[in-house]
Amino acid sequence: MQRFYTRASVTLLVLLSVSSMAAAADQTAVFAGGCFWGVEAVFEHVKGVKSVVSGYTGGSRSTANYEEVSGGETDHAESVKILFDPAQVSFQQLLFVFFSVAHDPTQFNMQGPDHGRQYRSAIFYTDETQRKAALDFIKAVDASKALTSAVVTEVVPLKAFYNAEEYHQNFMRKNPNDPYIIVNDKPKVDALKQKFPDLYTNQK
Repeated sequence: MQRFYTRASVTLLVLLSVSSMAAAADQTAVFAGGCFWGVEAVFEHVKGVKSVVSGYTGGSRSTANYEEVSGGETDHAESVKILFDPAQVSFQQLLFVFFSVAHDPTQFNMQGPDHGRQYRSAIFYTDETQRKAALDFIKAVDASKALTSAVVTEVVPLKAFYNAEEYHQNFMRKNPNDPYIIVNDKPKVDALKQKFPDLYTNQK
């Protein structure tokens, strides 16, 4: 993933700087990128993000719980729902964080030590603007050759989102010394602070 930081193309930098969304009502972004603990922790430290909820989406079941999702019975993905203020942070900037520090978009149906379709990389768009922004961003990433492999992130419409169990919410904040967190997720938050100091906030 280091190459993505050092060889980002001009196109990506333009995308990062563009904020075409009007400073109106708060907006929602939904991403899946492996275990939701780490993805949630990263976005909790992004300026302009008002809340992050871990949950499940993208499957065929009309409900979801951790046991069924982790067992691969629902096709839901572990996901995070992000409420953000577009006047402070754009959807494109959230994409940049998602692709560069929150997860590895080249890993198919897995992320780090976690394997299975419930850990897939996906963007669940809420409208046509988000769909186009996500597809354009992925196209720019692939064209930049900044990654060693092609992006495998799915771009699909958001349907129902099911909140995860309470013990999953704010997991890193509540369990900072958990071995999984120390090895897999704390480095992501550290990378956010290092690579995006203007977006990083500790006020969460």
